[in-house]
Amino acid sequence: MEAREFRDAYAKFERAGIVVLGASPDPPEEEKKFKTKERIPFPLLADRDRELAAAYGVLKEKSMYGRKFLGVERTTFVIDGKGRITHVFNRVKPEGHAREVLEALGVA
Repeated sequence: MEAREFRDAYAKFERAGIVVLGASPDPPEEEKKFKTKERIPFPLLADRDRELAAAYGVLKEKSMYGRKFLGVERTTFVIDGKGRITHVFNRVKPEGHAREVLEALGVA
């Protein structure tokens, strides 16, 4: 849902000069299938070894059915042209998130 919303709002991001990237720990072949199936116009980064997630501090202990595991907390970072993080959206809810980002950046 989140990727589809960013896909649908992609023209607004592009017009504003905002580069959109997605990242997940899924293998590259799964990301490629997903990108094709969902017609995602922006790059999807395969963080298979979770180095990116660890570097950004989003590798968190999670729990499902009483079992604890390390997983990636859904988070959005806005990084400016100088490489500085200007906004962080933690524990993102996919529905409406693209609009939330656009509004925070004054683009909506």
